[in-house]
Amino acid sequence: MARGDLTDEEWSLIEPHLPLGERGPIPDLRRQFNAVMWRFRTGSPWRDLPTEYGPWSSTYDRFRSWALSGVFEQLMQAMIAEAAARGQTELGLVSVDSTTARAHHHAAGMALDSELVELLEQAAEQEKGLRQRGKTPATATPMKTAETKGGGYDGGAGSG
Repeated sequence: MARGDLTDEEWSLIEPHLPLGERGPIPDLRRQFNAVMWRFRTGSPWRDLPTEYGPWSSTYDRFRSWALSGVFEQLMQAMIAEAAARGQTELGLVSVDSTTARAHHHAAGMALDSELVELLEQAAEQEKGLRQRGKTPATATPMKTAETKGGGYDGGAGSG
């Protein structure tokens, strides 16, 4: 048993809630369940699954069929019910994610005037052309001032 794999007690709680194969019990069901848990615990790609768990494609296929049929949702509900029946629920372990993400203006249904859209597209194309030539909008047309026309530097001493 690898580090992080289910103990016998944990497996005895989970196994009854997993579906049988089309032709009866799946001989390596525990190994495949542990493989799915390993993949999500580590965040690794499926192809990096350790060989001790068997072929990655078999594990991925099993995961995909379970996910599509709602096995994981049913399992979660069953484990919560079991914990509640045992009096082992702890609301201090509940986590609420408060992450927010701003939606793009297209997602919010923002409508722009067609003339404004055309002007914005022209400006973007003009800036794109400047960047391709190694310039930025600020350096595209250098401004000449009285100090730069004189050609000299007075060392900051002022008029003397």
